[in-house]
Amino acid sequence: MSELKQRINDDVKSAMRSKEKDLLAVLRLITAAVKQIEVDQRIELDDAQMLTVLDKLAKQHRDSIDQYEKAEREDLAAKERYELGVVQSYLPVALSEEELLQLIDAAIAETGAEGMKDMGKVMGILKAKAQGRADMGKLSGQVKAKLA
Repeated sequence: MSELKQRINDDVKSAMRSKEKDLLAVLRLITAAVKQIEVDQRIELDDAQMLTVLDKLAKQHRDSIDQYEKAEREDLAAKERYELGVVQSYLPVALSEEELLQLIDAAIAETGAEGMKDMGKVMGILKAKAQGRADMGKLSGQVKAKLA
């Protein structure tokens, strides 16, 4: 079992013992997402795959927050912010803007990318290095700007 998955399972047990309903609900959402992938693909997720799942959940929460704020539903947005905070607590520390720019420059140099046709190569390298540590959508935008 991956270290991250074990940590989440331990936190589920801890939340059950301390009767933290809100935290337990979020942790169960995470474990359900993991289980669904493991059953569908008949695999056991490693830490890198766990980061991918957590990153996807975080993106879903960010999108929900945006939609709730546009609909002026602050109560639901606050709940989503709490859930996002729990999901992010399992993700590695986010990269700073400067670190992201350095990673982008290094990936462009490594692939010898010269234009938009090489964006896939650059993003392939960046995904491995920045998964769970940066918003891949924003990162993609920055790569486009550099290659354009």
